[in-house]
Amino acid sequence: MIIDSHQHFWNPHRGDYGWMPPDDPILSKTYGPEDILPSLKKHSVNKTVLVQAAPTLYETEYLLGIADSVEFVAGVVGWVDFEQKNSYIHLERLKKHQKFKGLRPMVQDLPDDTWMARTDVQWAFEALSDLDLCFDALGFPRHLEHFLQLLNRHPNMKVVIDHCMKPQIRSHNSKGFLLWKNGMTLIAKETSAYCKFSALITEANSNWTVEDLRPYVDHILNVFGPERVMWGSDWPVCLLRGSYSQWFDAAHNLTNHLSLSDKSKVFGLNAARFYGL
Repeated sequence: MIIDSHQHFWNPHRGDYGWMPPDDPILSKTYGPEDILPSLKKHSVNKTVLVQAAPTLYETEYLLGIADSVEFVAGVVGWVDFEQKNSYIHLERLKKHQKFKGLRPMVQDLPDDTWMARTDVQWAFEALSDLDLCFDALGFPRHLEHFLQLLNRHPNMKVVIDHCMKPQIRSHNSKGFLLWKNGMTLIAKETSAYCKFSALITEANSNWTVEDLRPYVDHILNVFGPERVMWGSDWPVCLLRGSYSQWFDAAHNLTNHLSLSDKSKVFGLNAARFYGL
């Protein structure tokens, strides 16, 4: 079984995608199940995890509505306002939906890099643990030390690092690589977090090659092990740098040294176990 652990659907006309350039020829289009289905069929992808792309409760409900009618969507990672403690009511309600799997605050877009350490948002991380829901950690390498502190503060929370924490592949340099490498190593060694093997081509140059990505993939596989890495397309964001097929094929190339058993974990079993699909 192959599972795409990270993809999006959106309709910009809904008006809650503040990060999206309104005139971007790729991102500003509407994307729905019918647009990704040919790629899923081509690569025998059985299931996907649909992840929020807007910091609104309304978008989460929109995604769950899609999941209700689309069989291949096996799970939804949504959003609630961590800064409002009464959001717990919404979280309890969302939890009742069998395809609702967890939350992703859009930390990368917040002005305070230490936001996740604030006292007023700790209730949400505690609730995720108590309700057996998952936390998708979205950020940049500069957030790694703060995520490590958060994970140590909430050791029972199920966490996955999104997009390998977006290493600076297009502006690769030894200092930046070492910062990312050391931060990822500490999270892998000191916590039980998983890592999403996703969005790497988006962080690379437009003329990227598989070899540009290899040092990053080799490192996450080395420190997290094949048991805690899960592949995701990050479609349609990946279209900024290549097609679904180009990223899927590159990901297989980058993991060809693994045994068939370990590849099956990276390309499906780990996502199923982590999200309870």
